[in-house]
Amino acid sequence: MNDRIQILSFNPSHQQQVIDLILSIQREYGISITLADQPDLQAIPTVYQRDAGNFWVALVDGQVVGTTALLDFGGRQAALRKMFVHPDYRGKEWGVGQRLLDTLMQWAGEQGLTDVFLGTTEMFKAAHRFYEKNGFTQIPRDELPSTFPLVAVDTRFYHHPLS
Repeated sequence: MNDRIQILSFNPSHQQQVIDLILSIQREYGISITLADQPDLQAIPTVYQRDAGNFWVALVDGQVVGTTALLDFGGRQAALRKMFVHPDYRGKEWGVGQRLLDTLMQWAGEQGLTDVFLGTTEMFKAAHRFYEKNGFTQIPRDELPSTFPLVAVDTRFYHHPLS
């Protein structure tokens, strides 16, 4: 783990860096989604930082290099959202993704949540391995809770029960 990494709850000073990071990674993978398609990115406090949810940024030397969010959708369940890590900071050397996920899962447990679900796309193969290594199990779409907030581009779904 690299001690230059800081994991902090989102504050409005991070707004533009968060947007720039997420859009650049989505473009990198050829996902045709714009900022207008993601109004949550311009309303992070009201969308994510409510109830048992939160939004975190990973900073290196004051620059946002990673993000993740927990969206409380009721019934003591939440969705992991917006997990993105800048290409230069991926992998075990930096541990940014792991630190973000560990922070999110610890928070979820402290908030008394019982389940974390997530949706992703087929092309994020490394993400699939990462989630599976961290105890997430792939589930069919029809096993998601009826209140799970679906994202149009997601085709692969995971579940992690919390003890």
